[in-house]
Amino acid sequence: MISPRSIPPGDRIIDPMIALAKCSAQHRIVVAGSKAVELMFDLHRRGFARAAATANCGRAAGQYDVALVDWRRRPFRTLEPTLDWLVKFLDQAGVLVVWVEPQKASATEALRLSLEKRGFIIESGTVNECGCAVSARRREHNPLRKAA
Repeated sequence: MISPRSIPPGDRIIDPMIALAKCSAQHRIVVAGSKAVELMFDLHRRGFARAAATANCGRAAGQYDVALVDWRRRPFRTLEPTLDWLVKFLDQAGVLVVWVEPQKASATEALRLSLEKRGFIIESGTVNECGCAVSARRREHNPLRKAA
């Protein structure tokens, strides 16, 4: 059996990100962050053939169902301009998953506020030794809000 410590960090975040986004092999996925290409190839190995890294994703036209963002080892202040650019690639019903370093409560709140400012609401999240992640969807396309 392989110990969790021998698994590369990218492999330890990809499964929780897929689960948070509720991805299927049919979804078009765009991956952003310093390890985007590595994560894209990992997704391809797992059967997600429609995954692309931001380096090869084409022009923004709302063509992706899911955006996975690995923002570990990067300053939070640089995430906001990236989100402004990246959300243009997402379909109106698309889901955004952002993975960051383990944060203090104030930093987690800053991420929530940043997503809300862009019209997203957080649906779920997870925390592990590699950091924390949140899954968010555009406010007007949240099924729970429509039902209420």
